[in-house]
This record gives sequence, structure tokens and C-alpha cells, in this order.
Amino acid sequence: MNEQPVSGFVFAGENSDAAIENNVDFQLDTGSEKNSSETFSGAVSGFPEIAKLLEEADSAVFDDTAYYKHALADGGDSAKRLHAVFQKYSTAKEPSDKTLYRQQMTNAFWDYFSNVVKQICSKINDPKKFLLRFGMLYPNALAPEHKSFFSRIINDSGLDQPIYYIDEWFKLVGSGKVKASTTDEAKPVRGNENSHLRALLEKAIGKLEGTRGLIAVKNTDRESLERELKDKTSILFEHTPCPDFREINDCYSESQKAAFNQIQEILKDLHRLDREISKLITEYSQSKEDVKSIEDKISSSPEGTSLSVDLQAIDTEYNSMRQMAKMTIGRQGNPFPVLTKDYYHSMPDNVGFRENIIRKLAWVEEADCEAFIRVYKNNPNRIVPYVLLLPTYGDFGVCWEPFDKLNKATSRGRIAIPMYPKNLTIAVLTAVADFRWQVAKEIASMYWMEEGLTGNYFQWFQSQKLKGDVKLYFIQDYIAWMTKEREGVQKLEKNVRGIFWRYLPFSQPLKDKLKDRNLVYNELYQRDKNRAKSDGY
Repeated sequence: MNEQPVSGFVFAGENSDAAIENNVDFQLDTGSEKNSSETFSGAVSGFPEIAKLLEEADSAVFDDTAYYKHALADGGDSAKRLHAVFQKYSTAKEPSDKTLYRQQMTNAFWDYFSNVVKQICSKINDPKKFLLRFGMLYPNALAPEHKSFFSRIINDSGLDQPIYYIDEWFKLVGSGKVKASTTDEAKPVRGNENSHLRALLEKAIGKLEGTRGLIAVKNTDRESLERELKDKTSILFEHTPCPDFREINDCYSESQKAAFNQIQEILKDLHRLDREISKLITEYSQSKEDVKSIEDKISSSPEGTSLSVDLQAIDTEYNSMRQMAKMTIGRQGNPFPVLTKDYYHSMPDNVGFRENIIRKLAWVEEADCEAFIRVYKNNPNRIVPYVLLLPTYGDFGVCWEPFDKLNKATSRGRIAIPMYPKNLTIAVLTAVADFRWQVAKEIASMYWMEEGLTGNYFQWFQSQKLKGDVKLYFIQDYIAWMTKEREGVQKLEKNVRGIFWRYLPFSQPLKDKLKDRNLVYNELYQRDKNRAKSDGY
């Protein structure tokens, strides 16, 4: 191998790409990136329909011959180490050498990655952004058709969903719009008033959004009653002539008289709802003032005005993200972090870019209609968790947090999904299954082995004398539930099917379809009707 000066990012060897063979100065301009404010309010009625999956034309960003040097610009010693190892890895011929440099490459990449995320709240160039987002260190390491595919992935769809690429997520965490993920090792920092205020802000925002959701539910109830009132009162204006006095309307009929009492009950319900809505609007106004007050305190505090990025939060989140990445890969998976043709073999449908993930989650919610429902003050609220898209070759999605333990009512959970799995549907289902299990377990608290979804499943697990992690069994059964049982193919054990039917119910249209497919589902359907008549359902 020919020796190359450390001041230039170039490859050695006769097979090196011309775009990288040019000696370039190590210190380069970082380029620019628009640092727009992020919003993360979830939809209330379902995921949006994806009208366009990909851009029609290729972007030129991955054809830039200076992409590689811009990706490593101003990276210090960690960039130099990454460059040196990448040279050796790319030119190695012997399998033993390839394996050695592969491990070194993994360590060097994540070391450099940790430095780049600290720059995320400033203006970073596109190559650094896509290095974070896709693991795209050197575009020509991919096959031409794959490079073209990635260049057509939509950069910012504006879909207003809590689904984020790595660069977007760290920008939210670093700017304080989302707090860092909790870890068992994390210790609270004493005296950090700004961190305390941000925790209060997130809780206040959660209360604000929860109250707004309740107002919307109550308003829907009121509109339904008003329509019913209109129908009942319209009946009172329907008359027939009196037999003996044709010019006079006859008396009210029995059905019209019955409407009197019904109208009175509707009016009482409307009066009650009006009081509740009035109270909620007052609470909403107060919560809005609380949010503004906390925001003002943050902006006026020394930390809020002097720091553009919370480096401690970035470090904490980086450690959490690395653990998530390892979990998506598993012990037998491929931990190599760089996008190359050696390991990237996914078809477009199995790549976890944002629009594809939204389609998969919509498919999940179409059947598992309560997947993202949490009950707050006896009202169901749809709260989609934060979804972090990890550029790994993992096959398993994971739930990192079911919800914020300080705000169980309205806070979002956090799940992570690998972008390059063998089967994206399975990766998404494992994430949702893990999320479903952990939410149910946390809500049941100390009774998780006795009550609800986790209690019933755990008791069945014990009755079968099964060994191992009960959650892993549940995840596999959930995959069968969502891929086979939803199609009427019986794969689950009878008792498990009954547990899932009750605690992970299919949508009503799907239930109506399944009951006519087989006596097994028809029996479960009839049990629904029987439970609906009792107070214990």
C-alpha cells in the first residue's frame, strides 16, 4: 500500500476511485444547512396517506466528487483515524485483513459519529448530515442503482409525524425540544436549572396537548347529541289534521310524546358537556400560560441564552442511541455501520426511510387499531411514539421507553427501527410488539403478572412451562397475529388467540370479516357481544 499524507483524504491502490484519489486539503468549509425549527404534534385520526414515496429525479449530492472530504471536514483526529482505517479496509484483499479492518472501521466510525452529532445544532453540510442519516460515508461504495435510490429519498416531507432520522433527532435533543432518553446509568445533574425547566416544559406541553385532546373528544360528543336533538325535535313538527277539525293539527302521537323525555335527557347531557368543556377550556388556557411562563424562564436563563446546544444531552442520547443500535442488530447481526455494497442488499420496499415507515405503521394500525391508544381521564387518546430511524443492518425494532414515567398520561414513548433489515415489516412489528408489551406492563405496574394483557399472557406462559424471556415469546406471537391471524390463518395457540382478541383487538371491520371466515373467529366475536352486555368488559 502506498503511504498517503494524513492531511489529505485519499485512497491508495490501483482500484481507488478517481473522485477520492485527488489530494485535497484536510481543512475544508463545512457547507451550510438550513436549521429549521422542528414540530412534533401527532395526528389524531391516523397516519397521513403517502402520495409520493420518492423524488422523481436523482439528487446530485451523492455525485459530488468532494462528498467524502466534506463528510470528514474539520473532524480532527477522529476523522483522520476513520480515513486511515477506511483506506485499509477498502483496499484489503485477504479475508483475515478485511475482518480485522472491519472491526477497526466500526470503532472509528462511531468515534467520529459522536463528534459530528455535537455539531448538529449548527450548520453542517449535506455529506455530514447524510453520514449521520444513512451511514453514507462514501457514496461510490454503493452500487450505482443503490446510490440513485438514496439520492431520491425525500429530504423533508413536511408530514408532521414524530418519525425522525438520526440528524433530526439529535437536533431536537440538542436544542432542548425533546429531552434525552433515560438510561439506568444516567444520573440527574444537580444545579442544572435549565434541564429542570425543560423537564417541566415537556410535562406542561403534555398536559396542554392532553387537555386539547379531551376538548376535541367532548366537542365530538356534543355535536353527536346536537344532531340527535335536532332529529328528535324535528319529529314534533310533523302533524296530521284532526279528523273533526281539518284546519287544526291533531294531538301529538305516542312516539312524539316519548320524544319529550328523550329531549329532556339530551338537554341535561348537553348542559353537563357544556360545563365540562368550559372547565377544560379554562384548564387549557392555564396550561398555555404555564407553557409560556416556563419558555420565558428558559429563554431568559443564562444557560438558555448562552448555549445553542446541550452537549450533555447530546452525549447522553448518543450513548442511548448506540445501545438501541446494538439491540436492533442483536448478537448474531452485522454491526458494520457504513453503507456499502458489501452489506447493503435491501430492496426499496425493505428500506426504512420515513415514508416507508409511515406506510408500515399505517398498515399496523389498520388492524391493531389500539396500538397507539392510551386512556386519559377515561378517554382514549392516540399518542404515536417517537420513532427513531437507525442506519443499521439490524432486523429488530425495539421500544426504548413506553412513555415518560413523570407523564404517563400524554407523553410519547420511544421506539427505534433499523433502516436496512432483511424484512422491514418484521422489524416494524417487533418494535410495535415491544412497545405494546412495555406500555401494558408499566400501566399494570406491580400487577403485571396478574392483570391485563401481560398478566394473562404470563399466566398462559407459565401454564405451558415455557422457558426463556416471556416478552420474546409475546413478540413472536404478535408477529403471527399481525401477519397470519389477521388474514384468517390460524397460527396461534387457542388461549393466546383469545388473549390477543380481547387485549389487542382487531379493528371492527376486520373482526366483521373474520367472523365469517371460520367458526373459531365467530366464537370470539360472540364473546365480544356477551362481554359488551356485562359491566366487566
